[in-house]
Amino acid sequence: MIFAACTGARIGEISGVRCRDIDPSTWLWTARRQTTPAPGGLTDKHTKGKRVRLIPIIEPLRTLITDRTTEVHSAPDARLFIGPRGGRITTATQRRATHWDDVTRRLGHDHLRCHDLRHTALTWMADAGIPLHVLQQIAGHCDITTTQLYLHPSVRHLATARQSLTDYLNSNCDPIPGIPTHW
Repeated sequence: MIFAACTGARIGEISGVRCRDIDPSTWLWTARRQTTPAPGGLTDKHTKGKRVRLIPIIEPLRTLITDRTTEVHSAPDARLFIGPRGGRITTATQRRATHWDDVTRRLGHDHLRCHDLRHTALTWMADAGIPLHVLQQIAGHCDITTTQLYLHPSVRHLATARQSLTDYLNSNCDPIPGIPTHW
């Protein structure tokens, strides 16, 4: 779950990641595929947008990835993450393995879905100052307005915006000639 919350990846993309897809010299993940339900079981196919994209891997995830690649003996085609019984990850297996429903219920947020971690990741990235066009590429969205739907500013950032606007208007900025800036 931490991988989803820090990369903004879809569950199917996390299921599809192979050891060779992550470059430990640049710490970039080349998202190439996703695992999806198909007749006869699960199958790997292109990502939702059918475009290969690069996703940055932050420092706290690197130990997890290094440990996982060591566990699977660094076989390049080995899946980085597998289900509790060794199979491919689905949203259902991830929910069961992480006790998602129990945890969210105990926290009083039983309305949350695993996909909400994607919203969380993209919001954190936006709050960290990552430009919108870069977020669009990380998310794999064709349309930037789709990326914007994933962003939910925190109360702290809204308060900062309020204070920034107040400071600006209380300065001698004269934003619109003829309209006073001091209240």
